[in-house]
Amino acid sequence: MQLIDVDVPGPKREFVGYGPDRPKVSWPNGATVAVSLVVNYEEGSEYSFVFGDERSEGVGEIGFAQGPEARDLYVESVYEYGSRAGIWRLLRLFDEYDLKVTFYACAAAVERNPDVGKWIQKSGHEPCSHGWRFSEHWRFTEEEERERIGWAVESLARTCGQRPLGWYSRFAPSANTRRLLVEEGGFVYDSDAYNDDVPYFTSVEGKEHLVVPYNTLPYNDARFILPQGYSAGSDFVEMCSRGLDELRREGAAGYGATMSIGVHPRLMGQAGRASALREFIEHALGLGDVWFARRIDIARFWIDNREAIGV
Repeated sequence: MQLIDVDVPGPKREFVGYGPDRPKVSWPNGATVAVSLVVNYEEGSEYSFVFGDERSEGVGEIGFAQGPEARDLYVESVYEYGSRAGIWRLLRLFDEYDLKVTFYACAAAVERNPDVGKWIQKSGHEPCSHGWRFSEHWRFTEEEERERIGWAVESLARTCGQRPLGWYSRFAPSANTRRLLVEEGGFVYDSDAYNDDVPYFTSVEGKEHLVVPYNTLPYNDARFILPQGYSAGSDFVEMCSRGLDELRREGAAGYGATMSIGVHPRLMGQAGRASALREFIEHALGLGDVWFARRIDIARFWIDNREAIGV
């Protein structure tokens, strides 16, 4: 039987990638792994009747209390915890270890809590656009999506002191997202992919574009609220440490990779979970060969060293 590929809108599927000739990478200062800590700052931009939406946000800590068709004060309160308490616990933790991280920031969330934008700017973190609001971009028309990308860029430039150079959609992009990012002209990369351990270049209507995959699913604090996810902070520490140690083994052979760890203020910002993040950070820093990097730093390294890497 012959394989069939139908020409549909959006990026082409690519199953081969670098194949057996994975590029050899030497990260700065002899690091074997580039660890990207990402804070998904969404609190204040989620679905809410208060914000004029026709539904409530879907999940707090234990799913719906009332269902999306009613105003869900429980879910609202969980999100408020992230912006009132959790975000500050995480920001203080990063400052304590002088770590620079990437914020997948929904612009409306920072608008509602402007001190977060000021802290991002003061501490040298990266604002990466997570959209104007915490919305699924595949629901928009092309013109609606173009408009919201513009809103997000303008807003984050104002609240965080710099425009976003990276982009990450809620769950998945639309068929138009990557093309619209390239059209906008100011983005260095997007992270709307989960398909590799290292960045790669792709072509968008004849223009080269960098993808920095968000390979975070095994190392994401969302697993604390999934039915078959983490039940304790020790689960998170073990999974992340095991992943890091295996990637370090590969990196020692020259095959340096990235490791994305995704956290949310309403989840990892809880004290018992924040302690697990602290434990992993201390483990990684104590190894001496781990580069904690913002995603824009990884992107720029890949671009600046592409000849040596061979990509």
